[in-house]
Amino acid sequence: MAGEIDHMIATARQWRGAKMALATVMATWGSAPRPVGSHMLVHEDGRFEGSVSGGCVEGEVLHAAADTIADGTFRRLEFGVDDESAWSTGLPCGGDIVVMVQPVGPKGFDPALFEAIAEAQGDGRELAITTDLESGASRVGTEGEGWTNLYRPPRRLLIVGAVQIAQPLARITGELGIAVTVIDPRGAFLTEERFPNVSRDDRWPDEAIGVLKPDKATAVVTLSHDPKIDDPALVAALATPASYIAALGSRRSHAARCERLAAMGVGEEAIARIDAPAGLPIGSVGPAEIALSIAAGMVAAFSATPAT
Repeated sequence: MAGEIDHMIATARQWRGAKMALATVMATWGSAPRPVGSHMLVHEDGRFEGSVSGGCVEGEVLHAAADTIADGTFRRLEFGVDDESAWSTGLPCGGDIVVMVQPVGPKGFDPALFEAIAEAQGDGRELAITTDLESGASRVGTEGEGWTNLYRPPRRLLIVGAVQIAQPLARITGELGIAVTVIDPRGAFLTEERFPNVSRDDRWPDEAIGVLKPDKATAVVTLSHDPKIDDPALVAALATPASYIAALGSRRSHAARCERLAAMGVGEEAIARIDAPAGLPIGSVGPAEIALSIAAGMVAAFSATPAT
C-alpha cells in the first residue's frame, strides 16, 4: 500500500490548515475488500482520498467523518453482513470490517505523524503507530495499550535492462505503489523520455545492485537479453534476500544461462530461485502482456514472503 500512503500524505499536506478526519480499517473478516491498515482521509468540505472498503461503506464512513470533524470525537464503526442482506446494508462482498475514525489533530491523528510516516518510508524503515482506543489519540511506537498499525517500507523493483518490455513493466509496477529503478549502463536506452517518473541508474547492474541492497521487499528482473548485463546482475541478486528474482527468455536460453551461472560459481539452490521464463504463464503476447505477467509473478512472490 506504499503508493496509497504516499498519496494520502501528499493530500494531507495539500489540505493542511483545514479540518480533517482519518478513517482506518482496524480489522476484517471474510471477503472484506480492503486490508487492515487501509486509510481514507476526509476533508471538512466532503472531499476524500483513499478507501476503507472499495466503495461499499464509504458513504457511512463519510457521515461519521463529518461528525468527527464537527465534534472532535473518536468513533469506532462496525460493518457486518451476511450474503443475503449484503446489498441492503452496504457491504455486498459479504465480509465484515471494523473502522475507526479520528480527528486529524493533537487529540487524534496528529499531522506530525504523516511526516513521521513519510520519513520512515524514505529511509526504508518500518514505523509502528499505536492508537489509544479510549481517547482516540495516536502515537509513534508500540508501548502501552491500543491498536497498532505497522507501516512497512515501500516495495521495490529493480529492472535490469532498459528495453521495450521494461517500459510497461515500470508503468504497471508504479500503479501498484512499488518503487521502480531501471538499471542499464547504455545511455541511449536509459533516457528520461523512455522512462519518466522512475529512478534511473546507469551503473553496471552488479554494482548498482550492490549499492541498492535488495531485501525481502525487493524484486529484481533482468530483461536485457545480454549476458554481459544480465548474468552479473543475477549473480549479485542471488546473493541477497530479494523475494523475487526473474529473467526474461525462453526455456532454452535459460538452460544456457544456468550453465553460465554455474560456471561463475553460483550454486544449484541459488539458481533455482530464478523465475524463468519470467512471470506467470498467462499466454502473454507482446510487451505489455509480458510485463503484466511479470508484475503478477512479482506480486505473488511478495504475497508469499513473510513480513519481517
